[in-house]
Amino acid sequence: MAPDAMTSRERFQRMFDHREADRIPIIDGPWADTVARWRREGLPEGVDWVDYFGVDRVVGIGGDAGPRWPGRRLEETDEYVIDLTSWGVTLKNLKSTSVPQYLDFRIKDPDTWREARERMVPSRDRVNWEHLKVNYQTWRQKGYWVQGHPWFGFDATHSFVAMERLLEAMIEQPEWCAEMFNHCLDVSLALLDMIGDEGYTFDSIFWCDDMGYKNTQFFSLGMYRDLLRPVQQRAIEWAHAKGIRAHLHSCGNIERFVPELVDMGLDALNPLEVKAGMNPLALKKTYGDRLLLHGGINAVLWDKPDEIEAEMRKLVPAIKEHGGYIFSSDHSVPSSVSLEDFRRIVNLAKELGRYD
Repeated sequence: MAPDAMTSRERFQRMFDHREADRIPIIDGPWADTVARWRREGLPEGVDWVDYFGVDRVVGIGGDAGPRWPGRRLEETDEYVIDLTSWGVTLKNLKSTSVPQYLDFRIKDPDTWREARERMVPSRDRVNWEHLKVNYQTWRQKGYWVQGHPWFGFDATHSFVAMERLLEAMIEQPEWCAEMFNHCLDVSLALLDMIGDEGYTFDSIFWCDDMGYKNTQFFSLGMYRDLLRPVQQRAIEWAHAKGIRAHLHSCGNIERFVPELVDMGLDALNPLEVKAGMNPLALKKTYGDRLLLHGGINAVLWDKPDEIEAEMRKLVPAIKEHGGYIFSSDHSVPSSVSLEDFRRIVNLAKELGRYD
């Protein structure tokens, strides 16, 4: 089969079915600073980097599940901004790409959570209908892979409750945590149902729930089973009842949770963070017939041409066997990666990712 003979949607569908395609799908998430660097190095203005490199097209659909408190800019300098968000979070961001610094949280306990919960009611004004009206038919006609984006779970919650506070609460106030996890999912799914009722369909759901860091996860397997697994199970079952796939992003080393995820019927796992201790080849060997693997290419190496080529030649041919693989970094593409670095990586991924 000739290279690039399929649409992105056709490729993704075959990967989820654990069948071969013309080639593996190739996607990623460059930082804003990375794209700005690429512009300086020759990426034409007005040209999307996805089209420029000929990688695959994925789009997301969702709604605003939050409390929608009034937000405002609190401070701005040449280097950073401090904002009060609609979730009641005081957030500092450098004007260059960086991890945000959380300065304060409005939601601190069950009482302040309930103030938020009362405002978190699904309604039509939480969906950008005009965006869907303008773009959806193009996405479908051009064969994009369309994802529904629910917002729930541990990772979502520690974006509006301080991490230390949340971890303590998972031990001392588990009912409160379960309530937050489940209510966020309830509102998200209600919004996705609302969107679906208008004829806008999804090929999968994709949600972020970072559950680990370097070498291990944030909480025990027992705590995961008690508090988080049930709500993730609901999301997976919702997707499968719609005839679509369930795709989870979880940074860090979550190897202890992978058997649970497979047992629940999760279809795909990302990003397989190698630098945190995940082993994509071992995952392929053990779960490759049941779980689509997405990522697993160490982002630390992407600006080291010889090392990243060696890593890709070792991993990609093995992981792509019998389908079930999407190529990307194990996190995102930092600004240390030049236009030519990324071009070489994409071209090699296409070469190694072809199915004859």
